[in-house]
Order: sequence, then structure tokens, then C-alpha cells
Amino acid sequence: MEEERRNLLPWKGKFTVSLKLPVVLLLVVFGLVPMVLCTVTVVESFRQGQIDSRMMEVQNQCQILSSKLTRTGYLKGENKDGLMDNEISTMADIYNGRIVVVNKDFRIVQDSFHLAEKRMLVAEEVIRCFQGETSSKYNREKRYFAQAFPIYNSAQDQGIDGVLVIIASAETVLSVVDTVADRALLVQLMVFLALLLIALMVITMLMRPFAKFQGKLNHVAEGALDTDISADWYKETRDISRAVERTLSTLKEVDQSRQEFVSNVSHELKTPITSIRVLADSLMGMEDVPAELYREFMEDISVEIDRESKIIDDLLTLVRMDKSKAELNITQVNINGFVKQILKRLRPIANRRKIELIFESIREVTADVDEMKLSLAISNLVENAIKYNQEEGWVRVTLDADHKFFYVKVADSGIGIPEEEQNRIFERFYRVDKARSRETGGSGLGLSITRSVVLMHKGVIKISSKTGEGSIFTLRIPLNYIA
Repeated sequence: MEEERRNLLPWKGKFTVSLKLPVVLLLVVFGLVPMVLCTVTVVESFRQGQIDSRMMEVQNQCQILSSKLTRTGYLKGENKDGLMDNEISTMADIYNGRIVVVNKDFRIVQDSFHLAEKRMLVAEEVIRCFQGETSSKYNREKRYFAQAFPIYNSAQDQGIDGVLVIIASAETVLSVVDTVADRALLVQLMVFLALLLIALMVITMLMRPFAKFQGKLNHVAEGALDTDISADWYKETRDISRAVERTLSTLKEVDQSRQEFVSNVSHELKTPITSIRVLADSLMGMEDVPAELYREFMEDISVEIDRESKIIDDLLTLVRMDKSKAELNITQVNINGFVKQILKRLRPIANRRKIELIFESIREVTADVDEMKLSLAISNLVENAIKYNQEEGWVRVTLDADHKFFYVKVADSGIGIPEEEQNRIFERFYRVDKARSRETGGSGLGLSITRSVVLMHKGVIKISSKTGEGSIFTLRIPLNYIA
């Protein structure tokens, strides 16, 4: 699965960036973008304001000029001294533009450029102006604006005798705007550099706790598992450090459990060997040993050998389960007949101790299980219930099921398990009553094996017990095994 993921994402693992980079980018972007937008908005607003102001100024001057042309009778040829021509040329020069005067025949009578006099000018703006409309138009690309104003023939009848057209450049005001925009760009660049520097300083300060935390983790990785890795600088570092502390605590428990397991295995395997050695040395140290005593010693040696063999078998079973937890030979099994066969094998042991072995089947149950492994688990529970029972007691095995699970309940009238010990009985080599366990030949691995088998079947095992009143072990296992 991991190999397939690498094939699907070939880039993953090749490109790794520091957390500083996206954080710095975010700080810069969220600081720079609003500033740029604000600057662009202000510059555009200033540009439009300058253009509108210039157009309004030109419009006022042209209206004044139009009134002078009307008063002087310019279009009627009454202006003989050329003063109005000079004023028209002067105004055109002031606004770096061109002024054209058109009479009612659409003929140009005056051009400040002196290029189109006596030519016809029939344009939409001129036609509208003869109809009494003042027009104004701005060309953004070529940076100029054109305005047309009516020239009235007299102040009394307000008839339109001609049109004054001015084409003025907006270059002057726009150059001011461009200068402001350039300075704004320079300010933006300076602000960007300052913002970048501040972002680097801020991210360095923000990431410092993570660097300290990483240093602690590196110390732990070197083997110092007792290092204090608490990191309460931020909520995130606190949560991460607590999660790592829980992981380290689990690792310590696993390591301690491993050490205890090795110690227990050594002790459990050494105890029968020591007993065998003591018995053998005793026999060799005695002369003329009676046959009865010799037989008794040999029986004790045989018992210790059986005990050693049982411990080794249980250990091998646990090892096989740990190495192949998913290796189950699942088949559909009739659980009723399956449990009856287990009880049939154990009934002789129960009879020797005068224990009544009872089987209660609530309904017929068929389930997907590993018959061999589940047989081992149920056998361990029933055998323990027989061994740790009162004389002439009872063991009741109940089988029931619902639409999803089947339940095997093993209840006994035995000695019970103290409440404070119940959380540890599934640990390997753990015994509640060590002396009695050795008398009954227990290895301390039976319940651990049972729990492993139940978990392999995706099931649950629970215990309910009181000292002197017996115990109840309940298995809940799915009817259908899903890998």
C-alpha cells in the first residue's frame, strides 16, 4: 500500500519546505495585497479627480471665451483687430491643445493650428451642440479630452450662431498623477521590504518554541526517555508534547513489560529445571535408595518436565499469534457442537474434582471462526474455571447470539478474583494466587492466549468476579469475520 502511494504521489517526500515559508508568504501577502489595492484605488481616484478638475477648468474658460465671441460678434466679422484670434491661440497654448471655431454652415472659421480653416467640420458633437447640448468626451488611451460649446448670436434671442470646439491634452495633469504613482510604488517597495523583514522576525520568534521542542525530541531520540518534553508555549505545542508524552509512556510500559516478560520467562523456565536438578541431586546423593522413594522422585521429575513442556508450548503459541495476527484459518463452524466437543474433552478433569460441568445453549449458532484457535481460548477459560473452583462446585457454559455477535459465557462457583487484580489477569505470567497456580500446573499464559485469540477474531472479552463467589468470563465474537 505504501509503495502504491509513492507511485501515485512521486513528488511526495522529495520536496520538503520549512513551515516558515508558507507563514512568511501568508504574512506578506495579507499585508501587501490590501496595501496594493488601497494604493491602486487612491491613485485611480486621484487620476480621475485631476482629469475631472482639468475638464471643469477648461469648460469654464471655454464658456467665458464663448461669451466673449458672442459679445464681440466674432462670427459676424465684427472683430477686426484680431484680439479674439490671439486670445483663442493663447488659450489653446495654455491647455496644450487646439481650438476650432465652426459657424452655422459647419465651416471652420478659426483654427489655432491654422490648418483647417474654411474646411467643413460635420461631427456628432458639433451637431448636438447646434441643438443646444454641450458635449464632453475623454480618450483614456490617447490622453486627451474634447469639449464643444455653443456660440450664441446675441444675448436677446439666444440663437446659436456657431460652435467652439477645444481639444486639450491631459498630459500635464496625468504626469503629476504618474509622479504620484511612481512615488507610491517606491513606498510600496519599501513597505514590502519592511514587511518581509518584520515577517521573518515574527516567524523566527513564533518558531523558536518549536525549535526548542525539536531539541528535546532529539534528546529523547538519543535514548533519554525521561527527558521533560513539556512545551506549554502554545496550545499546539502543548497538545503535541502531551501526545508525545503519552507515546513515550506507552513505550516505557512496553519496554518494562518486555523486561518483565523476559524475566518471567527466565524464572518460569528455570524453576522446573531447578526442581529437577534438586530431585536428581537428592537421588544421586543417597545410597541404596528404596524403589518406592525412587519412583516418587521420578514421578516428581516427570511432573516438572510436563510443567516445563506446558510453559514452552504456551510460549510458542503466543509467539505464533504475535507474528501472524492476521493468519486465521476461517471456516463456518456450528458453535453449539464445537463447544460440546470442548466440554467433552474437559469433562474427565471436572469429574476428578467432582465439578459439575453444565452447557446451556440458548439458540443454534453458526459463525466464521478459526476453529483451532477459538478451541484453545474456550478450553483455557473452562479449564481455569475447573482448576480454581471449590470441591463439588459447578461450571456453567452458556451460548447465545443476536443478529451480529455470538456470546460464550463461562461462569463458575470458584474462588473468584479480587477486583484490584482483574485489570492484570490478561498479562503474561501474571498470577493472582501464585502458590495455587503452581499446584495446578498453570503457566500464567492461558488468559493472555485467550485474549489474543478473541482480539484476532475482532471480539471482546469481559470479566465479572467477586472473591469467594466465583467468576464470569464473557466472550463476544462477530458471527461474520471481516478481515
